Amino acid sequence: MVTVSNISMFVLLSVFALPSDVGKLLIPLKAINRSSTNSIVLTDIGEFGLLRKERPGIPAHYHTGIDIKRPSDNYISEPIFAISEGVVISKRTDGPYAQLIIEHQDEKGKFWTLYEHIAGVEVELYQPVTPDRPIARFMNTMELDKHGWQFDHFHFEVLKVAPTPLQKDTTKPERYFSSYTLACYTREDLRKYFHHPLEFLSERL
Repeated sequence: MVTVSNISMFVLLSVFALPSDVGKLLIPLKAINRSSTNSIVLTDIGEFGLLRKERPGIPAHYHTGIDIKRPSDNYISEPIFAISEGVVISKRTDGPYAQLIIEHQDEKGKFWTLYEHIAGVEVELYQPVTPDRPIARFMNTMELDKHGWQFDHFHFEVLKVAPTPLQKDTTKPERYFSSYTLACYTREDLRKYFHHPLEFLSERL
């Protein structure tokens, strides 16, 4: 089974392949100033820590990330970026729950970011990424018509704790890890596993 510790060497090796001018964090959107969170607008129920009501098959839980609105009227190719250099450790491309998990390392230690409800994934498993090249995009009009316009955003998380390794699934062969997205039933759970994404970005931009 693939583990986060096994993948860590990819992060270390990737440092030598990264441009020297992308060492800081940037917001994951195309914006005039990607060094400010001012361009990040959330959906009506997209705030971090919001208590989500129980629905069929999903228990009530706290929202573990933020749901970021599309920043423009580009419904063809609106890009999504990694917030800093790192390595892709998990990839899922099956429909509206397509997801990337990226492992990062900075002077404060490791952290992990998750990007979900994405489309047009442009990176491969174990690929080093930088914040200056798109990793995916928002769903286009045709995809939203198919899957539902409730997905006209992307879900973004910053994990304090390594994601959970998954058993191999032939239907999702590159999905090696899962977040704690549906497993935070208390405020203590939320604080244990996740950073507040906007606070995390604001402190490090």
